[in-house]
Amino acid sequence: MNENVCISRRAREITPFLVMDILEAAQRLEAQGHNVIHLEIGEPDFDTPEVIKEAARKALADGQTHYTHSLGLPALREAICEDYLARYGVDVDPGQVIVTQGTSPAMLLLFTSILEAGDQVILSDPAYACYDNFIRFAGAEPVRVPVSEHDSFQYRPEAIEAAMGAALTDRTKAILLNSPANPTGTLLSAGRMRAVADIATRRGAFVVSDEIYHGLVYEGREHSALEFTDQTFVLNGFSKLYAMTGWRLGYLIAPRAFIRPMQKLCQNFFISANSVAQHAGIAALKDSAPDVARMKAIYDERRRYLLPRLKTLGLGVAHDPTGAFYVLANARHWAERFGGSSLALAFDILEKAHVGVTPGVDFGQNAEGFLRFSYANSLENIALGLDRLAAYAQALGFAAGGAAKG
Repeated sequence: MNENVCISRRAREITPFLVMDILEAAQRLEAQGHNVIHLEIGEPDFDTPEVIKEAARKALADGQTHYTHSLGLPALREAICEDYLARYGVDVDPGQVIVTQGTSPAMLLLFTSILEAGDQVILSDPAYACYDNFIRFAGAEPVRVPVSEHDSFQYRPEAIEAAMGAALTDRTKAILLNSPANPTGTLLSAGRMRAVADIATRRGAFVVSDEIYHGLVYEGREHSALEFTDQTFVLNGFSKLYAMTGWRLGYLIAPRAFIRPMQKLCQNFFISANSVAQHAGIAALKDSAPDVARMKAIYDERRRYLLPRLKTLGLGVAHDPTGAFYVLANARHWAERFGGSSLALAFDILEKAHVGVTPGVDFGQNAEGFLRFSYANSLENIALGLDRLAAYAQALGFAAGGAAKG
């Protein structure tokens, strides 16, 4: 039997997450006894703060191991609303919050609830690699708007208007924001966010705001899209700020009209989020501020070390990123050796230098020839990884301090 006949179209056509291909290749090298420096994966290297783990232990001891409300524990939803009021001055009702098993299920709920076949979603190029697949899985089309390294990878409102004009405007359901952004580390200014919200309002579209890196900002201040329009869906969670990736805990804030339809999806497909993780999430929001401040200061120290060293290697960083824990560096003059392919370059770096980096093409064609570096690793490992990259560049004849080609 032809296997392709049995595999659904959506399963055949989904694209791989290239950073995972790099990570798994790195793990094969490690299994062979090689030491690999991981600058590819966006996962905090910190242990979950003790106050959060203690809340989980207490929940287990107290027998809090059963199904919860399908929307999430009321106490956790209230704590999320209190957090948004304190941070951004926005008043969110707990009835607008759905707690999920990470932000990926939240995206699945969101896009399958607002999109029909043929609908369109505006998003930046580059952007988080998985957005496209969530949108396509719902039968809709991602419409990419290029953003430039020379403009700090910020959306230009006029470019969004042009993309919506070129698209079937009555089918453009949403404009997607991610600030601070993966892969760029860009913090979108309040002015740009307000302009995007105004466009969405005028064109009858929603704003989808991925705020998973909120709190990890080293210069300036992040803004929630809820500050600018209530026609907003917010994606957020605990993985990045609280070093809780394995706990799989996220949430979605949505307009009231969408809560019941999304709840029905939750009830059918997920039942509820992990009960123990939800109790831990309450402690994260209420009791972990000192731990978060410590981790944030260490991330910033790494960022300030990484940026000048990348520039010394001749990798282009036109504007220093100020959020998340990523730097997207222009390596097109290196990638020329591999036909312009950042994927081939990343695998060559892994094989010869034993350093994992993420190819820019994972995030869109506009980032082809770039490499993403994560500083969610120790300063010692970052320094060793950059020493190896310097030796790699010298071996290939790349001039130290040479300018990257745009």
